[in-house]
Amino acid sequence: MTLQASTQQQLRQFVEQVERLDEERKAIAADIRDKFTEMKALGFDVKAVKKVIQLRKKSQSERQEEDAILDVYLHALGMTPIEVYARDAAERELEDAMS
Repeated sequence: MTLQASTQQQLRQFVEQVERLDEERKAIAADIRDKFTEMKALGFDVKAVKKVIQLRKKSQSERQEEDAILDVYLHALGMTPIEVYARDAAERELEDAMS
């Protein structure tokens, strides 16, 4: 099977466009890595910044829904702030009693 000359040219253009876009994507990814390196050098917590960026992509209702589900799961595992504080306090009392 052979392609007509016009179809071959069209295919070549698409392939070249995809290759050019791929190069641009690599350049942008390198720029993003550089920005995170710069932030880290200035003392920012990169992990937290990435989380902020992730959260900014979501609507407030999406964030609220995720937070509600997370709260349910944390509560089910005994990991809500009040439960953690109570457990830590109990562990401290036990340690104090044993020493």
